[in-house]
Amino acid sequence: MEFNHIPVLLNETLQGLNINPDGIYVDGTAGGAGHSREIAKRLKKGRLVALDRDPDAVAVATERLKGLPATVVKSNYRDMRSALDSLDIESVDGIMLDIGVSSFQLDNRERGFSFHDDAALDMRMSKEGATAADLVNGLDLNELTRIFRDYGEEKFAYKIAQKIIAEREKEPILATGRLAEIIASAVPAAVRRKGNPSRQCFQALRIAVNDELGALKDGIDAAWKCLKPGGRLAIITFHSLEDRITKQKFKEYCTGCICPPDIPICVCGKKPQGKLINNKPIIASEEELAVNTRSRSAKLRVIEKL
Repeated sequence: MEFNHIPVLLNETLQGLNINPDGIYVDGTAGGAGHSREIAKRLKKGRLVALDRDPDAVAVATERLKGLPATVVKSNYRDMRSALDSLDIESVDGIMLDIGVSSFQLDNRERGFSFHDDAALDMRMSKEGATAADLVNGLDLNELTRIFRDYGEEKFAYKIAQKIIAEREKEPILATGRLAEIIASAVPAAVRRKGNPSRQCFQALRIAVNDELGALKDGIDAAWKCLKPGGRLAIITFHSLEDRITKQKFKEYCTGCICPPDIPICVCGKKPQGKLINNKPIIASEEELAVNTRSRSAKLRVIEKL
């Protein structure tokens, strides 16, 4: 299957990174190399390091970045420091992260991310570790409920988890199609009429399987430590949980004195470490929305290290 990928908020990301042709940049989520190619094409004496945990993405990015000043490394972006150390790179001028699942991963039925096709219940971005089937068949009622509620913001999390527990006692749940049927049977008919009720639970399982929120928190901190002063970090998110983490992390970096307001002179000595390039998240233009529906929920935030 061809790795089709339309880079979201491309021009806005390139502008946010303020690319220096002689600088060093990191694309922590290379995917189909859409953003990576455009960054690398703007470099002269500079260099791009493209990371991805997905071996399929690594292979595609390696091919698509041939002839450009770019190096592709199989790595989770949360391990950015180790990846850069392996290349003897101490610090970089800019980093971008495009968070979440790629169109290729969703559209490739063999990867088991989508509820639209019947396939093995997998969802692993790295193709390593526990699968979604392992979680669905191994976690207890409370943990399944927590995952659906916290990561999917699913209103009927408890009822869905109950139904899964009951059904897996009859036979292990190993396919996306069967899980989708179980989810549909656990929610009211009115919910089913509004569209496929599996979306939020599938999202929640994918986040849990890949520890996406934990990786994002670690990855932002890792990226910040790898940035040079004056360097910029650009992050594209696709749902509220990701955007909330990004917003809170950026706020931490931009916050100075934390002394109580009744103390007239600062005694904590805390100084801001960064400044926001855009106070509000950048969203897709009407023109981009017309050609790429995936951009509808995308939000871009950019911060500069002081």
